[in-house]
Amino acid sequence: MMEKLRRFRQSFLGEEEEQEDDYLGESGGSLSLSPLQKLYAFALCFVAGVTFMLLSLIVFARPIKFAVLFSLGNLLAVGSTAFLIGPVQQTRMMLDPVRVYATAVYITTVILALVCAILIHSKVLTLIAMVIEICALIW
Repeated sequence: MMEKLRRFRQSFLGEEEEQEDDYLGESGGSLSLSPLQKLYAFALCFVAGVTFMLLSLIVFARPIKFAVLFSLGNLLAVGSTAFLIGPVQQTRMMLDPVRVYATAVYITTVILALVCAILIHSKVLTLIAMVIEICALIW
């Protein structure tokens, strides 16, 4: 009953309700997402990542295009979980002492693969970075 009275008073006086924590865990932000929106964002980002990874298999014979598509797909797929658990929590989990080395290797090789593919145009270095990236992802 008190909740109904409070809502009525707020709507009558034009007051806004206290805002929930937003996407980054801070109150008052415009990035608040409902649980359903978080689920949709996760699904969209994950499906886009998997799509990029599958498309990369089509251009497997061209290591540079493969590296770009596969790395972007991996980043989207891994980043999609940030919509479910939040980016701060995901970062904490990735920097957990058990996972910190795998995270460091993974991020380094993603960047290295993209640099080798886009800037250096070295197929051999790109493939080496991709193999290490896949191993770090599995690790």
